Amino acid sequence: MVFSSLFFLYVFLPLCLLIYSTSKNMHSKNTVLIIFSLIFYAWGEPVFIWLFILEAVINFILSKTIEKHKGGKGAKAAVILAIVTDLGMLGVFKYSGFIAENLNTFLPVTLPVPDVKLPIGISFYTFQMVSYVIDCYWEKITPLKRFSHFFMYVSFFPQLVAGPIVRYSTIEGEIANRSTTAVDVWHGIIRVAVGLTKKAVLANSLSIITNSFFGGDVSELSILGTWYAAAVYAMQVYFDFSGYSDMAIGMGRIFGFHFDENFKDPFICKDITEFWQRWHISLGSFFRDYLLYVPIFGKRRKYGGLFLVWFCTGLWHGAAWNYIIWGLYFGSFILFEQLLGKKTIREIPTWIRHCYNKPVLIIGFGIFYFEDIGKLGDFFKNLVGFNGNSIIDDFTTLSVSNNIYLLLIAIICCLPVGKILADISEKGRGGLKYLVSLSAIPVVIGLFMLSTVMLTDATNNPFLYFRF
Repeated sequence: MVFSSLFFLYVFLPLCLLIYSTSKNMHSKNTVLIIFSLIFYAWGEPVFIWLFILEAVINFILSKTIEKHKGGKGAKAAVILAIVTDLGMLGVFKYSGFIAENLNTFLPVTLPVPDVKLPIGISFYTFQMVSYVIDCYWEKITPLKRFSHFFMYVSFFPQLVAGPIVRYSTIEGEIANRSTTAVDVWHGIIRVAVGLTKKAVLANSLSIITNSFFGGDVSELSILGTWYAAAVYAMQVYFDFSGYSDMAIGMGRIFGFHFDENFKDPFICKDITEFWQRWHISLGSFFRDYLLYVPIFGKRRKYGGLFLVWFCTGLWHGAAWNYIIWGLYFGSFILFEQLLGKKTIREIPTWIRHCYNKPVLIIGFGIFYFEDIGKLGDFFKNLVGFNGNSIIDDFTTLSVSNNIYLLLIAIICCLPVGKILADISEKGRGGLKYLVSLSAIPVVIGLFMLSTVMLTDATNNPFLYFRF
């Protein structure tokens, strides 16, 4: 089941809200959310729900073991066992085929290549459980006493299959004791409407352009056509994933949970480091907090840790070499900016910094798209004209002219428009403040109606990050 389906929007979610709101106490409310979360997951993965439940049981038991043997060898053994189990399951289901293929390629062996179906959301809920047991071991949090509370934390359907990766410390006080105000509900509805529109209207429309360019013979694209398609794909991924995050955060708010932001207008960044402080924040902070300072060969190594983080960031996104290349590509620019120094970077004129980072980002999203290394090679050649193609062609010109309004709206929506409107509504003065406030209700209704119309003809509408 996906958020951007009419069944979810007009049957599943309203039914869940109705039963939840009529439940008398917090235990009943949590039970309702657990049941609906299991239905939500089992709707698309009826077999793998048992894997998810098993992993949750194992991590809960080991977290209690960590608490029982606090500071001792038993706690250390428990956290190691939890990490090995979690990452082992992730490795078997996500990377076993990739590992076997590469061993067959680079070594004189012929291993059977397993064809294992990837459980939806395993990358997200695995990291969520890993963060929980490590925080228990580091004594940053107190392990939950009830399995029902822990399962509520890891299974909550808005963030179960595609994040954001919610730390237990973020919602620690809201699992057993929370309330929802009218302001929470209204802000949650706004976020859901905005996120749905990003997906149903912008991301889905931009995907048609991307597929028309990258879905065929890439080597035949013109230079500007290649750059154009990669830029469109960058916006498509942003609206798709940030749209999901907006909906997750909004639904969480309606149920009384306050998740951290996962995107903060990343394309207004002035350098690559800032981009990754604004993009997929929950994943970036996970690797920063749990992997960057891991001792390598007995001691903490600044650049070794950086390489490890960006290698794993790429690998986390998929079992293919382009993701690893993508991670190391961005990691090299992060390293370059670290060597340059923050003071030196700040002294560079802003317009030059934008001219530097935007092409870097566009190329990065191109790398992200092509799992086929041959097509990725053609993509690189096209960027600089090594395929001998023209600078621009009629197909690119026609695509831009036919989609000019969509492209302009998409570019505008990459700017902090929502933040500006929110500031006007909350802090503004005079007629503009009242205009923004009064128009909120019809705008939200309009966004839902527009998205509904767009989804009526959509047969298969998954979010991109479901496959990661």
